[in-house]
Amino acid sequence: MSTIEMPVGAPEEVVTHALRRDLDLPPFGTPGKLAIITLDNGLDYTRPNTFGAQGLAELGKVLDEAKADAGVVGVAITGKPYILAAGADLSAVSFVTEKAQASAISQLGHDVFRKLGELGKPTFTFINGLALGGGLEVALHSDYRTIAKSATIGLPEVFLGLVPGWGGSQLLPRLIGPEKAVQVIILNALNNNKMLSAPEASEAGVADALLAPADFLEKSVEFAAEVISGRKKITRTDHTKDAAPWDAAIAVGKAAAAKKYIGADIAAPRKALELIALSRTASRDEGFAAEDRALTDLIMTNELRASIYSFNLIQKMGKKVQGAPKSSLARKVTKVGVVGAGLMASQLALLFVRRMKVPVIMSDIDQERVDKGVAYVHAEIAKLVAKGRLSEPAANRLTGLVTGTVDKNVYATCDFVIEAVFEEMGVKQKLFSELEEIITPECILATNTSSLSVEGMSKHLKHPERVVGFHFFNPVGLMPLLEVARTPHTTDEATATAIAVGKELKKTMVITKDAPAFVVNRLLTRFWGEVTDAADEGTPFEIADTAISPLGLPMTPFTLFGLVGPAVALHVSQTLHDTLGPRFTVSENMKSIVAAGVRTFYIKNEAGKIVPNPEAFALMKQGSSPSTADQVRVRALTAIAQEARMMLDEEVVATPQEIDLCMMMGAGWPLHTGGILPYLDESGISEAATGRRFHPKGVASLP
Repeated sequence: MSTIEMPVGAPEEVVTHALRRDLDLPPFGTPGKLAIITLDNGLDYTRPNTFGAQGLAELGKVLDEAKADAGVVGVAITGKPYILAAGADLSAVSFVTEKAQASAISQLGHDVFRKLGELGKPTFTFINGLALGGGLEVALHSDYRTIAKSATIGLPEVFLGLVPGWGGSQLLPRLIGPEKAVQVIILNALNNNKMLSAPEASEAGVADALLAPADFLEKSVEFAAEVISGRKKITRTDHTKDAAPWDAAIAVGKAAAAKKYIGADIAAPRKALELIALSRTASRDEGFAAEDRALTDLIMTNELRASIYSFNLIQKMGKKVQGAPKSSLARKVTKVGVVGAGLMASQLALLFVRRMKVPVIMSDIDQERVDKGVAYVHAEIAKLVAKGRLSEPAANRLTGLVTGTVDKNVYATCDFVIEAVFEEMGVKQKLFSELEEIITPECILATNTSSLSVEGMSKHLKHPERVVGFHFFNPVGLMPLLEVARTPHTTDEATATAIAVGKELKKTMVITKDAPAFVVNRLLTRFWGEVTDAADEGTPFEIADTAISPLGLPMTPFTLFGLVGPAVALHVSQTLHDTLGPRFTVSENMKSIVAAGVRTFYIKNEAGKIVPNPEAFALMKQGSSPSTADQVRVRALTAIAQEARMMLDEEVVATPQEIDLCMMMGAGWPLHTGGILPYLDESGISEAATGRRFHPKGVASLP
């Protein structure tokens, strides 16, 4: 069995021990003993089991001992309460500097897990809880698997810039077929790391028995005894005979990766698909050797280090909001007011009632708008029932909590009121002045503005200290970021209350200074402004719009304009031009398109293909100074580096990490770029544009 020399500087491993106890099977009608190996790192459920070098070595030793014990007729692996294992311990990976170290990590997992799959005695994994990555892979090496109905499984490696490299890419496709394996390994990973519930895992064929949590271990042992004795037979389907389903599944995976990363060649999904395809014909030795090579190569990339940096950043800052006041200062919120009943306001009302389960009151300028907004919320709740995600009684309770009116006086009993009305300063100032005369002294006033000054909205108020920016991203229910903007007057109590509400809404929050467009919209506006400028100057539209595709962003700039609406994009550009200066340009072509009422730059043609909208491009007037795709990309990235440096100097946020988090969670910036700033550092653009890096060398790259 290979060994690992831990990289210099790597944190000490939290060892997941392999604790063996033998259970006599005669009471279950089967002679002999079942060796049950419990994985347990000795910590509570908030720190899941993971596989590091020492833990793997211990598991291998226990498996060897069980194999040599003549009285043991079967071996089962399970985990501590609620958790089997959450995969490999990746804490040391960022410190790996030698390819031999990376190779040893991959080989050690195979060496140990193969012992389970090639023990010579029936082996089982009792999936009692969370089983991710290596936690699921160890189960796949077993001959049989049971799963508790409360468990969750998944293979998140591609999401993190890796591949299932300890057997997952080879064993899962042969077990459940290529289509389902591509779903688990590729599609789910690319869909924000979607997991499978136990019933879904059972239906897919990952587990042989779906059992209730209450007596899960007892029933699992009973299952094992029946298999060992021959009373229960489990049959497997041979998925390898017909090549056609494999080709189709791989094509689906490639299309999903191309759509996710807009033409960028990202190594992890590509290598994972190659491994899945190989599993149909490869021997176990050949398949595992290919996994070793792929995993070794990926560990030595900056993409992986950036992904790990991103993942750790999301986990850390998702749990603790940087600069947040003491949570004890937060006021209790038992009723929420939403001013406005348009699409954004309706999405907000839906989110508040779903997450907080408190009364939510909507208002607008006429009853027709109010009724439409309330109907939207009720309809979305009904859809959740139809999808089986909400029971009928629960839906009825939520529906009853959402009401609407044209009378703002109803906000007198609210603890938190957020406005989502027309993005015009005078309108918002007038609204806040009216609300101040109605609400209680303790009520928080929040604005969902995307670019206007929060302080400017509250400057005519008697109590501006209660006002806070509360900027969501569209679609509200899916986008995880919430920018919480403090003005110089906002109190700690108001901020703490806003943070407490955001946590109930399950949002990832960043506290920002009340600066124009806060973080995400300011950076995106500067970024896409360079792209529109290039198109206005004469760069062919297709070249300008796809110039940033190598970054793997979720959509092109002009596709994004269509999503948010050209009028909104133009308004933000104009606002930032007026407040921050001419580096934020206002496209004359965009003005023409908005004036003509054109809403999108792409349409579906008669064949259903997405093509440029001729109505939009007929209005565009281009100059005679075209740029190449590389020139557009460098120009746009240089602009974002300059703007990020200015934002840090202005203390819009305190750290580069907060900018990275905002861009990932609010703009869908890929994890493999580290948010954005590590990518700018490693490409040399940071230093070229600003004279220095944003992060020290090695933060999200090879040391």
